[in-house]
Amino acid sequence: MVHIEMAHTFPVSASEAFAYIFNINNSAEYWPNFIRFEDKESARWNKPGDEATIVLKLLYRERAMTLMMDEFQQNAFVAYHSRQDGLPNAKHKRFFEPDPKGMTLRLVIDYEPRKGLAGLFDKFIMKRGVEGALRKTIENLERRFRH
Repeated sequence: MVHIEMAHTFPVSASEAFAYIFNINNSAEYWPNFIRFEDKESARWNKPGDEATIVLKLLYRERAMTLMMDEFQQNAFVAYHSRQDGLPNAKHKRFFEPDPKGMTLRLVIDYEPRKGLAGLFDKFIMKRGVEGALRKTIENLERRFRH
């Protein structure tokens, strides 16, 4: 299992950060390599069972990633999983933790590398790409939340 985790403290409340991040209209502002929603009109993203498909630029080409919401605790925690062709499925968690300076956002992604040579790609190249995407997400949110 590959486990990737990053955390950053922002000078906003958990409720403000949560409202911004889980408003799908803001996705393009903070999600790295975001191109579009596959079908924004049918995308839902605020309770378990909701689903949205986004298109990202990954490895120099457009890839559709379907996100399915597993858990949703307003202003505190969200868990979802993703499927994308040609890459392993992943589990995502977002923790919104109160902090004296505002709120600490903890981003977690876990995935099981595939078998064979593809698994080497997943363990090294994909892992670096995911880490870079999480860092860029934090940078984008930092710009947004630094008033």
